[in-house]
Amino acid sequence: MTIEDNRTITYGVIGCGMMGQEHLRNIALLPGTAIGAIFEPDARMRARAAALAPGAQMVDSVAALLARTDLDCLLIASPNHRHVEQLQAVSASRPLPVLVEKPLFTDPRDAAAVADLAARHGAPIWVAMEYRYMPPVAHWLRHVQAATGGIRMLSIREHRYPFLSKVGHWNRFNDQTGGTFVEKCCHFFDLMRLAIGADPVRVMATGSQAVNHLDERHEGRVPDIFDHGYVAVEFANGVRAMLELCMFAEGARWQEEIAAMGPEGKIEAFVPGPTRFWPDHLGAPPVAQVIVSPRDPKGPRLEEIPVDPTLLEAGDHNGSTFYQHRRFLEMVRAGGTSPEVSVQDGIWAVRMGLAAQQAMTEGRVVDL
Repeated sequence: MTIEDNRTITYGVIGCGMMGQEHLRNIALLPGTAIGAIFEPDARMRARAAALAPGAQMVDSVAALLARTDLDCLLIASPNHRHVEQLQAVSASRPLPVLVEKPLFTDPRDAAAVADLAARHGAPIWVAMEYRYMPPVAHWLRHVQAATGGIRMLSIREHRYPFLSKVGHWNRFNDQTGGTFVEKCCHFFDLMRLAIGADPVRVMATGSQAVNHLDERHEGRVPDIFDHGYVAVEFANGVRAMLELCMFAEGARWQEEIAAMGPEGKIEAFVPGPTRFWPDHLGAPPVAQVIVSPRDPKGPRLEEIPVDPTLLEAGDHNGSTFYQHRRFLEMVRAGGTSPEVSVQDGIWAVRMGLAAQQAMTEGRVVDL
């Protein structure tokens, strides 16, 4: 059933740490939306969320949030290892549309339970893969098949700053994140699978913890999160893809570089890092670019992909969170049942990340 275009869509929000607050800022930019209730157990994060959504009721549990009968949809932006239990609580309550942050789960044993839950939920569950909606990446996706004549190779390179400090330091440990190549890189594995149009069959990888967080101690524990690595993936259609990650490369001109090659040419996307981390001595960050290099005498064609400064100010993901929320809101208003990023997409992205972690720690090829 569709919802009238002029009726306010009311969100319930579970988790309002750093990413949750980015979601609040972007929802506020969409007309006809309101935050009805927020569950955030950390007092400092709760105060920040209240400042961003002053009309929201702060509740003390997921159950109290779900007791609100005026909610039209839900956002889950809690730490990774809480997603499954919170999805289960939502599904046991009532079938509301859900936008759940990546990664969908962290423990491989949860994959079947999540798939079963999605089949029974009765409303769409959309996995938040923001990188699909990043303007330069979205432009790259629209043109990748024509520019390459069909992808034969794909590479993604991310050189960035270390993991930020979060409540309880949960992002320092594999058992709460799923590991770096789940937590950070499921976005990239999702892009690979989306652009290539096939499922992965084999993963090879090498990586470890070399620089970051080695001198930290949290409640007597030493962080075990990896900070660099290489991952090679073979897909069922014969295409090969490569990921290079370095998380101790602050100040790189481009945080992400994405390239696809095929018989007709090459297309690349270049994305700068978040403006708040841009080194002052370098001035303003560059405008994102897409370069198409056909196999003919015309030579490369460069297109700059500017992003609205308001969207850059609202978050760290080059405007993608806004565009993702706009599409989610359109689905909710239309009464849609098919999210653009499905639970199956989310499961595959986690499976690829877990396979990369396994290949690194066990020193072997992992077949999917």
